[in-house]
Amino acid sequence: MEHIVNMKSLTTEEMMKIIELAREMKADGIRKLDRTYYVSNLFFEPSTRTKSSFEMAERRLGMEVIPFAPESSSTLKGESLYDTVKTFEAIGLDLVVIRHPRDKYYEQLVDHMDIPLINGGDGSGQHPTQSLLDIFTIYEHFGQFEGLNVTIAGDISHSRVAKSNAESLKRLGANVTFVCPEEWAGEFDYTTDLDAQIENCDVLMLLRVQHERHDGEGLAFSKWEYHRQFGLTLERAERLQKHAIIMHPAPVNRGVEIADELIESPQSKILTQVENGVYVRAAIIKLLLKGRNE
Repeated sequence: MEHIVNMKSLTTEEMMKIIELAREMKADGIRKLDRTYYVSNLFFEPSTRTKSSFEMAERRLGMEVIPFAPESSSTLKGESLYDTVKTFEAIGLDLVVIRHPRDKYYEQLVDHMDIPLINGGDGSGQHPTQSLLDIFTIYEHFGQFEGLNVTIAGDISHSRVAKSNAESLKRLGANVTFVCPEEWAGEFDYTTDLDAQIENCDVLMLLRVQHERHDGEGLAFSKWEYHRQFGLTLERAERLQKHAIIMHPAPVNRGVEIADELIESPQSKILTQVENGVYVRAAIIKLLLKGRNE
């Protein structure tokens, strides 16, 4: 692995290698790397979980984190993303993490970089580290993927999480069904009937309504109506199989995608996903740096 930019670039063997290393780290602790490495997290979109868990993983690995704030960088003077990245490479960075609002921003970079790039999310494109932590969370609970019924419900067309997980989970042997309003289906086959899926799914993954990517178009229905049609209500939760798990990449719109009372329920893995993000991202960083030095 030279870079982690989308799930298509990873084989199933590489996915499982990351998961197994993350499991070891969760069980035995994250050990510091063999020397000091330098990293920067270039986030051009808001982030709580992804950015902070990357920083936690980096610091627990013993890395030096070089600060970056787009509002005080030369990007405000017109500097391109390419030149920003090459600048960081020139001053001695060993690895860079980027989140950017432009889909596939990484295509102009990867063939011209001498250090690994991790995609922390590109527009409505891909979010590979979120997919990998989701996979880890599912594997931690079920011990396998083959034949699992995964229902992903919400704002599918704007979700890089949905696109990344559709790619990875299907290749690992899971059955993936999308549930959403017709106007949010994008490229995927879908159903609008969540009730028809609720009793058979092993994993119910809910997605945030991404208002910021709707180009000013509002919902065709109220938040209450969305919750009634496409959200995990208390009534729907009672129909879940006892072994089923509830997931959400967060941030959560409480009472919209999921009833407030269910976020920390026994079947919810939402906070476990956040915790697992640290171990998965630490595993990815360690494998990328190891591959670079071999």
